[in-house]
Amino acid sequence: MLAIAKASFLSILRNPSAVLFSLVVPFVFITIFGFIGGDSPSIRIAIDPNSDTTNQVYQYLKSNPAIRIITNESEEDVHKGVEKGDITALISITKNSVGDSSHARYSVHATTAAAGKDKFPLLQMVLKTLNGEIESREFPERKQYADLSSPVVLPTREYKMIDFILPGMLGFSLLGNGVFGVAFLFYNMRQTLVLKRFFATPVKRTYIVLGEGLGRVAYQMITAVVIIGVGYFLFHFTLVRGWETFLEMLLVSFLGLAVFMGFGFIISSFATSEQVIPLFSNVITLPQFLLAGTFFSVAAFPNWLQHICDILPLKQFNDAMRSIAFEGSSLWDVKGEIGYLLAWGIVVYAFAIRVFKWE
Repeated sequence: MLAIAKASFLSILRNPSAVLFSLVVPFVFITIFGFIGGDSPSIRIAIDPNSDTTNQVYQYLKSNPAIRIITNESEEDVHKGVEKGDITALISITKNSVGDSSHARYSVHATTAAAGKDKFPLLQMVLKTLNGEIESREFPERKQYADLSSPVVLPTREYKMIDFILPGMLGFSLLGNGVFGVAFLFYNMRQTLVLKRFFATPVKRTYIVLGEGLGRVAYQMITAVVIIGVGYFLFHFTLVRGWETFLEMLLVSFLGLAVFMGFGFIISSFATSEQVIPLFSNVITLPQFLLAGTFFSVAAFPNWLQHICDILPLKQFNDAMRSIAFEGSSLWDVKGEIGYLLAWGIVVYAFAIRVFKWE
């Protein structure tokens, strides 16, 4: 019994997949979700560039742990963030009376959207609390340091959870199947000598790869149609321009899948056994599933980690798909994300061609 137990224990240690899923994956999840969590809820706001920032209201907002002021986004990005609820409100602070700081009064105006309705009441409560603290601590002999006006609610479409989740799940499916599917397929074809048998036919090697690749692309495109269709008809997923948006999403899906399959070709060449394929594949896919905005917005991460997220091809794919579907962007509007995917494709396939093994 002890001998069997010892052998079983050693076999687990020698299995990379077992070590990955029992140790590495839990650690990664704990680390990632640890960044998301915190001691207090985070409310993301932007400050109007014309605001007065020399007053106590701004200083208290800046030092409040529940408030996160966005400072590195353009006016257009801020407007889009408010529309989608990524930014709870755009705050404008204006000085509406003449005098020194002990007598001046300020007005605080907030612009929000339907998508930010969940966190906006909390923001209002924070503003009222801060105003009370300012009046009691800084100016105990006077009241109404700041007037908090009613918010301006932008007349935008409702940004539903499905509008965020569906593009992420589509990217999840394309990346997972592109990497795992291609890696297992060509490794097994090589090990079972199927590729060697193909060489005995007049079919060129390029057409062998293209044939297998196109078959997988066709399957994944059908999967993409099903995912988008189910989201649209059952959960009211937003397709702003109807069929045009749908077709553009399929084109981006095709590009994304082609890039993701390149990783599968590389893994199938480096794999020395079938057992290590899941290990190599998860090294490629797992960080992207967690850091590319698949399940939740990367805005919850620290700024330094967001810069790392922007490097990932799945992040660019998700951003492009959400812009096309909800914001009505055209392919030209998301040329930056598409260009980034094309650059990844060039690098990945240049490397895959050098390392790909036929036997």
